[in-house]
Amino acid sequence: MEDPDISQASGGETAAPPAGTTGAGRSGLDQRRILDAAVRFIDENGLRMLTMQRLGAYLGVEGMALYRYVPGREALLDGVVETVVDELFSDPHVHLQAHAGWVDYLQRLAHGLRRIALAHPEVFPLVATRPPAAPWVRPPLRSLRWIESLLGVMTDAGFSDENAAAVYRAFSSFLLGHLLLEVAAHGVETGPVEEPDVAPSEDLSDYPNLQRLEPHLSVDAAAEDFEEALEALLDRVALLLPRRRRPARLTRDR
Repeated sequence: MEDPDISQASGGETAAPPAGTTGAGRSGLDQRRILDAAVRFIDENGLRMLTMQRLGAYLGVEGMALYRYVPGREALLDGVVETVVDELFSDPHVHLQAHAGWVDYLQRLAHGLRRIALAHPEVFPLVATRPPAAPWVRPPLRSLRWIESLLGVMTDAGFSDENAAAVYRAFSSFLLGHLLLEVAAHGVETGPVEEPDVAPSEDLSDYPNLQRLEPHLSVDAAAEDFEEALEALLDRVALLLPRRRRPARLTRDR
């Protein structure tokens, strides 16, 4: 069976010209062009090959020319993560609002993030492992705008603030584990390249859901989340058994 996320990821991309063939030279540089080229460079060569000097050569300029637009490799890596995650905004199958309910919203968002991982398997470990601006910003959904959207959708659907935060944590954990395993199966290195500096937290004044739910998001609930996810997995596995062999709690109202 054809994998729709693979076909949509490959079919939805706009072909960019090779970085070194545009003839724009240094005069054509800007931060967006540099970050887009860095994503393509990693796609083609792997994350560990990325240096400012090599990226400059890829763009047809001296590596030092890049520092006018990107302060250094750390800022470059942060920009690469933001650039890739921001592809969600141009995915026609993913919506910031829950037009068809919260289940449809989460399904679309999950498949959108999977398409990103499949389109950029060499970049995805960076999305997964680079320390975020705040401890409650969990990969792979690292965009404040998307986190704000998710929390708003869940609370609008009737989830309490505490439960909306729990959904966000569980959703992130599921996606991170599954997608890292999926790209690793293609031979991609999934370990961090280096220990980067952690950027300061961003201003949340434009994100009221994040401001209100920050205490819930900041709670260290790793052990509880692990147990709940494990129980949910075991319940799903148990449903493969004949009804008479399932645990009693799974036979009620089923």
